[in-house]
Amino acid sequence: MKTVIPIELDAIDRRLLNKLQDDCSMTNQSLAEQLHLSAPTCLRRVRRLIEAGVIERQIAIVAPTAAAAGITAVVEITLDEQGAERMQAFENRVVAETAVQQCYRVSPGPDFVLIVHVPDMPAYHALVHRLFTTEAHVRNVRTFFSVLRSKFEPRIRL
Repeated sequence: MKTVIPIELDAIDRRLLNKLQDDCSMTNQSLAEQLHLSAPTCLRRVRRLIEAGVIERQIAIVAPTAAAAGITAVVEITLDEQGAERMQAFENRVVAETAVQQCYRVSPGPDFVLIVHVPDMPAYHALVHRLFTTEAHVRNVRTFFSVLRSKFEPRIRL
């Protein structure tokens, strides 16, 4: 993840970010028209937000049932030791795993909460074997399997 450079967001930046969170595929011209800006000004602002790390990425969000069915799980992980080196080593291992969609260090409770998506239960078992073996210094794993996704909104309220 890119480091965020602290910048002051004005009202136009906030409107621009809200529009992009709705649909980042719109053209610069369309975005500029909706915000009542010139196209060069709009593009300059977007580039500034990207360079500052305020905009991390521009992606398409695929509905899990549309492209490939699978299993989504929320996994709580507690390590056997909470030293900085152990925590970082585990986090590096998890972040490199494509099945892990989100990784959070949390407190209190478990050390990490992961959101994972795998094609099926054998793939989940393989993931467990790769990430949560004794070599990873995991003391406890608690998994919740999703039966229905009622809401998924990656928007950041501005």
